[in-house]
Amino acid sequence: MSLHPVVETRSHEVTVRRLTDVTVLAEGLEFPEGPVALGDGSVLVTEIAGGRLTLVRPDGTKDVAAVTGGGPNGAAIGPDGLVYVCNNGGKWPDVWQGGRMERVDLDKGTTEILFTQCDGRPLSGPNDIVFDAEGGYWFTDTGKIQGRRRDLGSLFYVTPDGEIREAVHPAETPNGVGLSPGDGRLYYAETATARLIGRDVTAPGRLDDAPPRDPSTLTGQLPELAYFDSLALDAAGNVCVGTLIQGGVTVISPDGARITKYLLPDELADRMVTNICFGGPDMSTAYLTLAEHGRLVSCPWPEPGLPLHFQQGVR
Repeated sequence: MSLHPVVETRSHEVTVRRLTDVTVLAEGLEFPEGPVALGDGSVLVTEIAGGRLTLVRPDGTKDVAAVTGGGPNGAAIGPDGLVYVCNNGGKWPDVWQGGRMERVDLDKGTTEILFTQCDGRPLSGPNDIVFDAEGGYWFTDTGKIQGRRRDLGSLFYVTPDGEIREAVHPAETPNGVGLSPGDGRLYYAETATARLIGRDVTAPGRLDDAPPRDPSTLTGQLPELAYFDSLALDAAGNVCVGTLIQGGVTVISPDGARITKYLLPDELADRMVTNICFGGPDMSTAYLTLAEHGRLVSCPWPEPGLPLHFQQGVR
């Protein structure tokens, strides 16, 4: 199967293409996010509004893998084969339980809380996560709006031996996070601005000394009203960001010179494309979570995805 764009136009230096061969794998999901493609063809997703992790099997059947409560968001497999989950705590003030990082053992159905704070400051809304080759992980905390108050966002790193550090603060609604091939550059997406920020990784868990709002860190942004959500990278180093309001996936080249926006077919249009991950035998299948209508879909992708560290095993 191959991707055949049926529409291609240019607007504000953004190429717009429409995805084809899109297959609906599951419906009825409660604000799906955090897809993790597994070696057997199943996909693990988080359901933020449902407070659980759900396993979607290749035949479309769904099984509750674990109940976390709160608002499970981004997820990734760690070097121990367990699932690490960013839990934003749920909707404030209705069910918010405080932000936290969790580790889920799917065999036992148990959830362990790893962190609720860093240096005495509570986590507000952990959102997305990526592991590096060393076994440490980066995660974003988008912050929280609490009535008229707002907690600003941060980027954190957790070392392989479990030490949590704040790497960037303040950060403007940081959401998706990912690493380039070779782990030499870290990207995070700002939700409210639809900007993609890039920082050089100087050592495991360490970034260049650019201040948080240094213009040189801007890799790309959309000209029209949109929000950026979570992201994944392809093998060529392009950053693929779930895009809200406009409802698609925005692909930005490493140098920011090329931006391509992939839209869903009209019959599957969804304004809340929250995330993308890659899987399949050759990593050429993209899995998208569509939160407005509660779907998980798949489609062929023009570039193979970048394999994530520790992706294949899960327990």
